[in-house]
Amino acid sequence: MTDITFADKEYLWLLLLLLPLLGWYFWKHQKQHAHIEVPNTIAFGDFRKTRKVWQHILYTLLFSSLVFLIVAMARPQTSFSFEKSKTEGIDIVIALDISFSMLAQDFQPNRLEAAKDVAMEFVTNRPNDRIGLVVFSGESYTQCPPTTDQRILLNLFSEVKTNDAIDGGTAIGNGLATSINRLRESEAKSKVIILLTDGENNRGSIAPETAAELAGKFGVKVYTIGIGSNGTARTPVGIRPNGHILYDNLPVKLDEALLQTIAETTDGKYYRATTKNKLKEIYTAIDKLEKTKILKDKHTRHNEMFQLFAFIGLALLALYILLKFWILKITP
Repeated sequence: MTDITFADKEYLWLLLLLLPLLGWYFWKHQKQHAHIEVPNTIAFGDFRKTRKVWQHILYTLLFSSLVFLIVAMARPQTSFSFEKSKTEGIDIVIALDISFSMLAQDFQPNRLEAAKDVAMEFVTNRPNDRIGLVVFSGESYTQCPPTTDQRILLNLFSEVKTNDAIDGGTAIGNGLATSINRLRESEAKSKVIILLTDGENNRGSIAPETAAELAGKFGVKVYTIGIGSNGTARTPVGIRPNGHILYDNLPVKLDEALLQTIAETTDGKYYRATTKNKLKEIYTAIDKLEKTKILKDKHTRHNEMFQLFAFIGLALLALYILLKFWILKITP
């Protein structure tokens, strides 16, 4: 937004001093006009009219020059206000369990696809954050390092599949440690891991509790999500030679105490997702807890305009002097 302001606006009071001068001029010419004048000749009458016109022109030049010079003394400026936004994004790693049990069908079409869908929606809603993806089963690896390129991340998300090894197990500690490794050198003010699993820690070289303590030391907050319905679920138990998966109704085994401990150790929070809608609500809650900061600084830029007013004022004054004392030599 552009405005005109005056840096030394107290000088504008000088404009009031011009009012008596203006009043005197009009009073003088009204008085002259009231006199009865009988011109001797038509030529003399035309001369008086011409002389009066030039007197008005000279006085207008003088008065206008004083106005412009006074305004120049008040230092007129154009003020342009604008805002600069600085985004303080969050570095997030989603640690996703891809063990064989994630094909259980208590979520539609299964736990893994439901978890991917909701996580990808979460990613789409956070364009200012660097988000990465770590997957784990019996071991862990980085599917995508933290990035702001949502297109690449979403493509890599869509390619995630389960580990087909039925006894591959679940290494929660390793998955958490790999995620921490992706964040430990991050300079972001807020570092977050969202760890989602449907089972118990039964594989890996790093204990989940040890990984949680490490996260706390690096200032990484961990939100844990246990996924799986209550009771039993149609769970994969084998694969036929033709590639078809065998299912059986098995009890849902989820180590909620461990997930609760990880969250508490890192000042995070534990959530239980028993349905896809519940999982969406959990991600929405995390989204509200971990807000990206957008800092706005208001700036005002001033451009001086007094040079223009001073130039016009001096030009009018010079023209007045030139006409009055050299060309016309008329006394107003």
